[in-house]
Amino acid sequence: MSLKDYILNISNLSKNFGGLSAVNNCSLKIKRGTITGIIGPNGSGKSTLFNLIAGSLKPNAGKVLFNNEDITNVPSHDLFSKGILRTFQIAHEFTNLTVLENLMMVPSNQLGENLISALFARKKFKSQEDKIRDKAYSVTEFLNLKHLANELAGNLSGGQKKLLELGRTMMVDSKLVLLDEVGAGVNRTLLKDLGSAILKLNKEKGYTFCMIEHDMDFISRMCDPVIVLSEGSVLFEGTSEEVKSNELVIESYLGRSNKQN
Repeated sequence: MSLKDYILNISNLSKNFGGLSAVNNCSLKIKRGTITGIIGPNGSGKSTLFNLIAGSLKPNAGKVLFNNEDITNVPSHDLFSKGILRTFQIAHEFTNLTVLENLMMVPSNQLGENLISALFARKKFKSQEDKIRDKAYSVTEFLNLKHLANELAGNLSGGQKKLLELGRTMMVDSKLVLLDEVGAGVNRTLLKDLGSAILKLNKEKGYTFCMIEHDMDFISRMCDPVIVLSEGSVLFEGTSEEVKSNELVIESYLGRSNKQN
């Protein structure tokens, strides 16, 4: 398999916080068009790895390549324009804006952001706004949120807020979406809707997803491959069934989790 088959290529990535090594010489590849799961015990470096990929943190060593372009140390707002988007374990919605308005806020370089354009290029501004609104409505329909389009985002349930975050990724030309515990705090019915939407975006629109998740049933349904992190580096990579049966994984993660439960 050649490098062009991989949308993300991480090599020897490390991040230290004082004397603590959160990510330690980590190397992995994300194949284009896949839904890749990342699991591991608490403190294994999952969220730090996402922050490094998304440009929120700078590594102490190593490289991150996106579509064979070196994006190490590129800030998150520039990565957004390249098509790398991230969701968070706790949804970051604008609580006092409606669902529709939250979605319409996403596209960058809107004419309405510039006072001169808003005042003296009103036809272009109105045309652009109408197109963005139409797209936002189509996103709410895709995610079964159309009945909540005019509801304040702050009034949504936890699962609906996660759907809204997923909807934001649909408002721009997303190429790689990093999902940070998308299932956290979501009831089973909405989790099923979330999973179906992710699978549909993957199959019909070609989105590549990489998700951190603790729910192994959800991981098994959604992800191939699954990458296991331990102490900041890759312990194992395989299918969900291979992960579940691997002795190193059982000892490092699954077995420990079972003991805690």
